[in-house]
Amino acid sequence: MSKILIVEDEKSIADLIAMGLKANGYEIDFALDGGVGADCIMDHHYDLILLDIMLPNYDGYELLEYARRESFPVIFITAKGEVKDKVKGLNMGADDYIVKPFEMEELVARVNSVLRRYKAVINLPNIKINTKTRQVFVQDKEIKLTPKEYDLLIYLEENGGTILTREQILFHVWDADFDETRTVDLHIGRLRQKLGLEDVIKTIYKIGYLFEV
Repeated sequence: MSKILIVEDEKSIADLIAMGLKANGYEIDFALDGGVGADCIMDHHYDLILLDIMLPNYDGYELLEYARRESFPVIFITAKGEVKDKVKGLNMGADDYIVKPFEMEELVARVNSVLRRYKAVINLPNIKINTKTRQVFVQDKEIKLTPKEYDLLIYLEENGGTILTREQILFHVWDADFDETRTVDLHIGRLRQKLGLEDVIKTIYKIGYLFEV
């Protein structure tokens, strides 16, 4: 069972998050200020930390530094929704950034995504992905992927069950927003062929793709 630390000074929000995550099988600790959060980070092991930015004693940016020293993944959950705040948090090393208010379903999906990313091995039907070595196996036979094919596979898997536009994929995998969506189609085709994912990567007409496992 994955253990998650919630650092949030509004108890009602911390309780709501804890209740939602417990319902999905997670073990929860929470701290209501930055000082207690820092003690928890230094004294315990966590699989993930959900971290507010505006906190008493230590703010979220300071706690992020503690968490990164311990190699704990972090998702910021904050009312600071401006682009500059998101960019700052992600550039400092946060794994994701969620703006309040949010839907619990979205939070659980993002938690699941980050935790999958930190697993050494991802198992899919007939496919095994070693995230440490970036190796991909189909029925125990290694299949060589290009770096972008691998990044695309991981992005699709992390967002399994969600319809992704070509523009979203291009932005997240290629870090680009130019109009080269044909690149996405070509790489999707190669992944389908190499890994036998014709029935798993669904084409959504005029929109994009759905990774369905």
